[in-house]
Amino acid sequence: MSSKGIPAQPRALFLSHGGGPLPVLGDPSHADMVRELGSIAANIERPRAIIMVSAHWEERVVKITSATSPGIIYDYFGFPPESYQIRYPAPGNPDLAGRLRTALQGHGIEAALDGERGFDHGLYIPLKIMYPEADIPCIQLSLLDSLDPAAHIALGEAVSDICSDGVLVIGSGFSFHNLKAFFSSNASLPDAKNEAFDRWLTDTCSNPDLDEAERAGRLLAWDRAPHARYCHPREEHLLPLHVCYGIVKRAAAAVVGLSILKKRASFYLW
Repeated sequence: MSSKGIPAQPRALFLSHGGGPLPVLGDPSHADMVRELGSIAANIERPRAIIMVSAHWEERVVKITSATSPGIIYDYFGFPPESYQIRYPAPGNPDLAGRLRTALQGHGIEAALDGERGFDHGLYIPLKIMYPEADIPCIQLSLLDSLDPAAHIALGEAVSDICSDGVLVIGSGFSFHNLKAFFSSNASLPDAKNEAFDRWLTDTCSNPDLDEAERAGRLLAWDRAPHARYCHPREEHLLPLHVCYGIVKRAAAAVVGLSILKKRASFYLW
């Protein structure tokens, strides 16, 4: 990836976070991901704090981690023993968590602080690659278990009130998330359905000729896209993108196309 087009201080980044702990275990099918995350981190200004929206946390009302030193959740199964020794001791940021809750409530969104929950792998796997020193304060923001696209765009609109002055919002999901397809006997063959959806998603997120009503309309009706339900049998890994879009409501400034687990995937920066 070239650094051309990457905003020096992006407000939002949607990334595809790969399969469990595999990106940090040297798995070759995640080499693109590791390289591109490292390149992004090298080409943007270092964030003062990070708000992470992970596909691996859903709640009835929006929850925000508020611990000073959040622990680690090993929310994956069946991986080598070293997968359960991974550490990422980034500090929390209770003040930012409180201000985020206030911002959400100001937009009529019910929100609560969670001082017990630790970081899930949607946070610590990509950040271990991007910022291995684990010294940037982080908080996590949950998805809503309604999985309503409009509610997640609205969530991004509310988050936008505080995601300035060096606060980076990262949507940690996956632009393609069909587990059966990842591990089928045909996984290494070209996948026209995966590629068609990825083209649609990239055009939707980055085409400057789309007006924002059309762009938002596409994201709201994402399940009408080519092969949408093949690529996302369940949409929790796509919705962090809706939050990122809601923050800025304009075309992405940069797109990174890559291969993860032998499938086409994308990152978007605003």
